Amino acid sequence: MSNSNEADGGLDHPHTGTVQSVDRAVTVLEVIARTGLVGVTDIAAELGVHKSTASRIVTTLEARGLVEQDQRRGKYRLGLGILRLAGATTARLDIVQEACPITKLLAEATGETINIAVLSDGAARYLDQAAGPASVQSHNWVGQRIPLHATSNGKVLLSGLSESGIRSVLGAKLKTYTPQTVVSVPTLLAQIAAVVETGSSVVVDELEVGLSAVSAPVRNAHGDVIASISASGPSFRFTDEKVESAREQLIRAAADISARLGWREH
Repeated sequence: MSNSNEADGGLDHPHTGTVQSVDRAVTVLEVIARTGLVGVTDIAAELGVHKSTASRIVTTLEARGLVEQDQRRGKYRLGLGILRLAGATTARLDIVQEACPITKLLAEATGETINIAVLSDGAARYLDQAAGPASVQSHNWVGQRIPLHATSNGKVLLSGLSESGIRSVLGAKLKTYTPQTVVSVPTLLAQIAAVVETGSSVVVDELEVGLSAVSAPVRNAHGDVIASISASGPSFRFTDEKVESAREQLIRAAADISARLGWREH
């Protein structure tokens, strides 16, 4: 059965109507971005739809704060909601930009892989990676999302949340990856409290057997934990002594990146 689209005087395929609406909404934002200020009549002409359809799209965007109406002219411009969305991306780009030279130096100094990760939809998402000079490198994590409870980066990112926030993000059941994976929430909360106390997290064999990692928190100008920087490598090479050395370097590097982002330790 087809869905009626009386406003446009035609029919939308039931599987494409929603996608078409999204495409039109994005087009509206692009038109407003290009012209600065535009009326519904011009938007309708740009989309090739009736004015009533264009008005509904604009009204929806306005309700989400993505566009706003100039009361004097009745035309529309981009709203502050666009800045909120852009700000999230800009903040991540800033982290990578400021961290990049530091991660490269750390990779050389430690001989291991250095990663930058952020909290993303209940997981740790890796934004950037610098490979050390060692012959055996760890997995390329850039762009991937990994569990919070089984990684040093994850535990550092969780350290920036309240206990209720941690429980909410983790969910009801923690997945076991190796015999060393911590699946007890009380135990994990104690480990996260230790991260807050020491400013670092060390994890061995929790996500993969034979993989060791150590992380430290990166903060924004308000002192919030917004990212984690880690060193990771195979346990046979990344020994306890090397992990401890890397831990101290990571804490200093994280403080340096945080300072570049505006954080000042009191």
